[in-house]
Amino acid sequence: MSDPAMQKWADLVSLGTANAMTGLSQMIGQAIEVREFALEQVPVASISQHVGGAEAQSVGIYLTVTGAADGHLMLIYEPRIAFAFVDLLMMQAPDTTTEMTPMAASALGEMGNVIGAFFLNAIADATGLSLRPSPPTVMTDMAGALLDVVTADILLYSDDTYLADTTFATADRDISGAFFVIPSQGLLDAILSNQIASAA
Repeated sequence: MSDPAMQKWADLVSLGTANAMTGLSQMIGQAIEVREFALEQVPVASISQHVGGAEAQSVGIYLTVTGAADGHLMLIYEPRIAFAFVDLLMMQAPDTTTEMTPMAASALGEMGNVIGAFFLNAIADATGLSLRPSPPTVMTDMAGALLDVVTADILLYSDDTYLADTTFATADRDISGAFFVIPSQGLLDAILSNQIASAA
């Protein structure tokens, strides 16, 4: 991807992430801000290294994207970060959640619903494309196994993908984690051509 195209894609992902935090703020009834945001283009073969290694126990929230073209969204966290989100979502004191119960998985799934919808709505509004998220799937496994869900598809058309490293913060806690935004080549082409056309 050229530098101008990468900057446009980074701007869109940043916009989508900020909008997702607006949705999450509405969901929990308190302000959430994005303290840090960085988008990297990373080799598919090495993405598990960005989440502690292929054998690191992780929690993934996975959604597919359909509409103008297809793609994937995955939030992936080490368990303690996922549990911190559960406590935030359920308005509990930090460190209350210590295991992945059905209620915890349900809370994370609802978070995935909100983040996916608000993220894609922001990109759709900016580009004029119709983009829809699937219902989320919450999975607990080694990071490599979670990422295998999407990497086989990515490798059909690209050796690289995109990782948004984010830190979200409320008044009383910071929570960080990786947000993989994985467009198909068709979706990426559609997004960038629309964005470039609208900016011309």
